[in-house]
Amino acid sequence: MFLIVGLGNPGRQYEHTRHNAGFDVMDALAEKYNISISESGHKALFGKGMIGGQKVILAKPQTFMNLSGESVAELLHYYKIDPEEELLVIFDDISLAPGNIRIRKKGSAGGHNGIKNIIAMTGTENFKRIKVGVGEKPAGWDLADHVLGRMSEEDRAAFEEAVKESVKAAEMILEDEIDQAMNDFNRKKRESQS
Repeated sequence: MFLIVGLGNPGRQYEHTRHNAGFDVMDALAEKYNISISESGHKALFGKGMIGGQKVILAKPQTFMNLSGESVAELLHYYKIDPEEELLVIFDDISLAPGNIRIRKKGSAGGHNGIKNIIAMTGTENFKRIKVGVGEKPAGWDLADHVLGRMSEEDRAAFEEAVKESVKAAEMILEDEIDQAMNDFNRKKRESQS
């Protein structure tokens, strides 16, 4: 069984903000595969289903971003999932322009507090991830204001394309084609329009 986690903040006021990129990808996966992310438990909203012959759990932690690892650790433990083999985390990345995605097999938190907490709570940084570009913060802006803000129409359109690419990348990772996914998506470059 594969656990796919999209990171974000719970609550209507955070819907479609940059920091909720992971939730947006979860919604797209859920819609495509008719998986209802409506069960509540393990500090998350989650749903079970099948993607390409693989049993999956799609989860949206409800702990707020900085404590995402609490939910991820509970889900991994309860369903006896190996994070190094069967965990995929999808989250926002300010170092990528909107429309770009990056796939990694493992790595450090790179300053992302949600990932930092997952590494702390699971004891490993060897888990697969898809980073979804949301653009750099403008000079002089507070980082929190930037990631909790919404994108311009132009950036949002590019971001929506990246959500579709993230769904394709997740499908490839589930089929054990992460190298191919990295090859296909990591070299695509889009410049931020802002």
